[in-house]
Parts: sequence; C-alpha cells; structure tokens
Amino acid sequence: MAGKDRKKQLARQRYERQMQRRAARQAQARRMKIIGTVAAVAVIAGGSGAIAFAMNKSDKKTTTTAASASKSASATPTVSAKPGECAYQPMSDPGAKNVGTPPVKPVKGTYEMTIDTDQGKIVAKVDGTKASCTVNSFQYLASKKFFDNTKCHRLDTGIKVLQCGDPTGTGSGGPAYGFGNENVPKADSSGQATYKRGMIAMAHSSQPNSNGSQFFIMYGDAKLPADYTVFGEITQGLDVVDSVAKAGATAADPQSGMTAPKKKIEIKHLTVAKMG
Repeated sequence: MAGKDRKKQLARQRYERQMQRRAARQAQARRMKIIGTVAAVAVIAGGSGAIAFAMNKSDKKTTTTAASASKSASATPTVSAKPGECAYQPMSDPGAKNVGTPPVKPVKGTYEMTIDTDQGKIVAKVDGTKASCTVNSFQYLASKKFFDNTKCHRLDTGIKVLQCGDPTGTGSGGPAYGFGNENVPKADSSGQATYKRGMIAMAHSSQPNSNGSQFFIMYGDAKLPADYTVFGEITQGLDVVDSVAKAGATAADPQSGMTAPKKKIEIKHLTVAKMG
C-alpha cells in the first residue's frame, strides 16, 4: 500500500508542476486548448487504475489564474451583439493572424465543410442554424485561405481528440478576433457532457469569447466539460483521423503539456459551402 500511495503522490506532484507551467505559458499568449484534460499525466484514482483528467479543485484554481492572466494580456474592449448579429471580439494576442473580421450577419442552414489534408479528405456537415456565428466565421476564414497549409498540432489519445486550425502550429494561434459559445451540449450533474465520435467542436482558452479558428474532431466518445461549441459532425474521412490516432502521440511538451500526432497531418485547403 505504501508503494501505491507514493506513486499517487508523485503523479499528483507531476500534474501540479504541469499545471503551473501551463499557467505561465497562458500568461504570455492565448492558449487554445480543451480545458479539463491532461495530455500525458494521469492521476491514478483509488489504486484502481482509472484515469481522471484534471477535473479536481487544483485544476479549477489554476484555470482561474490562467484566465485572469490571459484577459489582462489581451486588454480589448467588449463587443455587444445586436439581435440577429454576431459579436466578434478583437484580440491583441501575439499568436493572432489578422485577416479582418467576418460579417456580423450570420449564416443560416446546413453547410458542408471540406478539409483536404495530405492524409486524405475529411468532410463535415456543419450547422449554420444552431451554430450560426461559428459557421459564419469558418466560411469567412476559409475564404481568406486561413487554414491552408496548417498542421493539426494536437492529438490527445486520452480523450480521443485531434485538434487543428492554428496557423502557428503551436496551440497559441488564431484570428485577430474571438467569439462566444454556441450550441453547447447539455451538462450532467458534474458539469460534463458526452462528446460523441465524429463530433466537430471549437477549442478555446479559459478566457471568455476566445473561440477563434482552432477546432477538434472526436475520434471516440469522451466526457468533457459542457463548455464547447459543437458545430457539426464528420460525414466522410473519419478513417483518416483514425489512422493518425492509431500512430499515437508524441511525448508531452515540457512547458505546455501538449502532445502532437506522431503521424503528421496538414490541412492543404479548407472550404465551407451551403448544402442544397
């Protein structure tokens, strides 16, 4: 029992160090990540071998600190949306790529997002009604070739996520604007929801209105905080994601904790077109 207790203590200490490094990095740049997960450090719960992903009190405290630092770094005014319009918040973060701002009038209806990668084509049906400002933003960024020649920078095999959409490839990049959540799944009593295989959703930082260009594809079911905009589902090419996932992830970055796919995948071109 003493050996097991020592292992749990060391795991917790490693986890706390990782959270401290992550908070420091967030103080310098907006980190677009799926909050509430740990890329490479597992906490062994009760000696049963179950893995718990950063949903404890220490994580919440660290997240609050990181959010405050990011917010003060951006120091941008709040944009209020008029009825029937989208509010795109200016961002002044170092990782921002300025290609202008989408029209405030959102799209409506169903759209098809085609992601041509060097590993094969991925197609998603995206909902321009439930997630109208998100799809509006994607259509705008696609028209500016924002996603072209960008790599999917993160693979988390614990929660079965492939994350893409950062032009810097570091996890800290995005457009020079952000926006709020839409179509967030219903939370259970713990504040989490099941994100199903094939879902495509927005990644964001702990800062409010920090949805930008980074998105994640679920290649398996997983419980995550009910705090991410689900804007579509994969209809073709999930096998491409599976092949990347099967190759595994790199060791966690010592500062960010991010794990990248060993089998590199790059978006060559992305389009968003109205269906029907």
